Amino acid sequence: MADLLLTPTQTVGPFLHLALADPALRHPVDADDPSAIGVHGTVFDGDGSPVPDAVVETWQHGGPFARCPTDADGQWEVRTRRPAAIATLDGSPQAPHLAVSVFARGLLDRVVTRAYLGGEPANDDDVVLRSLGARAATLVAEADGPASFRFDIHLQGDDETVFFAV
Repeated sequence: MADLLLTPTQTVGPFLHLALADPALRHPVDADDPSAIGVHGTVFDGDGSPVPDAVVETWQHGGPFARCPTDADGQWEVRTRRPAAIATLDGSPQAPHLAVSVFARGLLDRVVTRAYLGGEPANDDDVVLRSLGARAATLVAEADGPASFRFDIHLQGDDETVFFAV
């Protein structure tokens, strides 16, 4: 039997930015929806430089899916619904949060994290945030206006966002 040649692993980008950049997915919730919130930020690489060709996706339990490519300055923005608090399968409380994926050049697969909303009282009881100690701050989107939250994503480095193995 002949030796098999394996196809080498490919990185995610850089062309995903072109293929996945559907403008309709940036704002799946109307601006006049009373539950609408804006979530925005910058994706940074390990040197602290903005990543100009990443794609950020958000989704939530029972809520809409949103996707936004970063711009030349590494910035992204979606409009979604304020997430609700839900319980885990064992009934433990979870604070309201968005699930977040980032696709970018150099990654072999997407990275997955959560964005919790700053100021939520339920954050204090969330099992994930409690388990992270000081690093929990990397998962908190801070309010920067009415119904607006800033969530910067650091792919590596001293301020690296906590990512989950999924």
